Amino acid sequence: MQRSGHSFLRSYFSSQLQMDEAQIGEVLSDYRVKRLTKDEFLVREGEYCHHTFFVEQGLLRQFSIDEKGKEHILMFAPENWFILDRESALFHQPSAYNIQALEDSEVVMLDEQFVEKMSEKSPSFTQVNIRLLQNHILHLQNRINMLLSASAEARYLQFVEMYPNILLRVPQSMVASYLGVTPESLSRVRKQLAGKSTGA
Repeated sequence: MQRSGHSFLRSYFSSQLQMDEAQIGEVLSDYRVKRLTKDEFLVREGEYCHHTFFVEQGLLRQFSIDEKGKEHILMFAPENWFILDRESALFHQPSAYNIQALEDSEVVMLDEQFVEKMSEKSPSFTQVNIRLLQNHILHLQNRINMLLSASAEARYLQFVEMYPNILLRVPQSMVASYLGVTPESLSRVRKQLAGKSTGA
C-alpha cells in the first residue's frame, strides 16, 4: 500500500484536471501532509474543520455520537478519497462529527488558500470542484433514501458496490453502523447472500 511522492493526489490532478507535472509540482509545493496512527482523530466533535483531507494512504471514517453514546458512521474514506465536514468548513461552525483514522494513515491537508491557488492555476478546477459537490449531494440523497426505504440486504449490496475494498479492513460493527442495522441483522444478511451465491 505504500506510495511515494503522494502519487494518488498527483494522479488525481493529472487525470481530472489535465495538469502537467510542472503545474502539479507548483501547486503542491506548500501543501501539508499529516500522518496519523490508528485511532487518532483529525477532527473531534465541537472543533472546527478548516481543511479538506485527501487520503493518500490508510482509511478514515466520519461519524457522530448520539446522546445515548451510540456511534453513527456517515462515511468511510479509503485511499484516493476526500473527506471533510462541509458544514463546519463552509460555514465556520463547530463540527458535529468526528473524523478518525481506522488504520495508520497519511492525508494531504488542503485549505481555502489551496483552493484559491488551484482555481487560478487550472481553469477546469472549479468545474471539478462543483462536480465533487454535486456527487456528494447525490450520495447523501441516495443514502437517506436507502436508510428510509431499502431493505438491509439492499443497503449492504450498495455498500459493497461503493466500498469494494474495505470489507476486510473494518469490523462488522462499523459496517452495521454505516448501514443503520444491528450487527446481528448484518450477519443474517451476509449468511443469506452467501447461501444464494452457493445455491444453498
